[in-house]
Amino acid sequence: MVEELKKKSVKSFDRNKTVYSDSNRNIISDMAKPAAKKGMSVAHKAALATGRVEGRVVREYLEALRANKPKRGRKRTAETVKAQLAALEAEIAEADPVRELQLVQRRMDLQEELAAMKAKVNMKSLETAFVKIAKSYSARNGITYAAWREIGVEPSVLKAAGIGRAAN
Repeated sequence: MVEELKKKSVKSFDRNKTVYSDSNRNIISDMAKPAAKKGMSVAHKAALATGRVEGRVVREYLEALRANKPKRGRKRTAETVKAQLAALEAEIAEADPVRELQLVQRRMDLQEELAAMKAKVNMKSLETAFVKIAKSYSARNGITYAAWREIGVEPSVLKAAGIGRAAN
């Protein structure tokens, strides 16, 4: 509606106030003044940096927990994966094009799995870093003992971090 009134007639224009007239009715509109830009305080910047660091530590620890979580069934070894890769190579040579496509994808998956097996994650260092920040991270983000447990964090790690069952 204001846009329509602007088009009809402008009685007077001032940087802070504009009076529009439409027949016998006047509408006064205060134009928003541009806000003065204020920089973040040193404390705010420090809090943001702390949050980023703690978030990274928690994410790395939880990703490592997930990656090292025992899976059901027989444990796969590097030797069994290599044997499957060798068998796939022979099968790829004789496969029709569609089957070859599927086998190539399977080979890529097995190669990725083999690389993941070779990459060792130092859980001890991740756990130590997690223990240092877990309590403050939990307090700031409202994370309870039960939530940590449900995601797979061991009770001994939570105890070392100072997070107890009663602490919410």
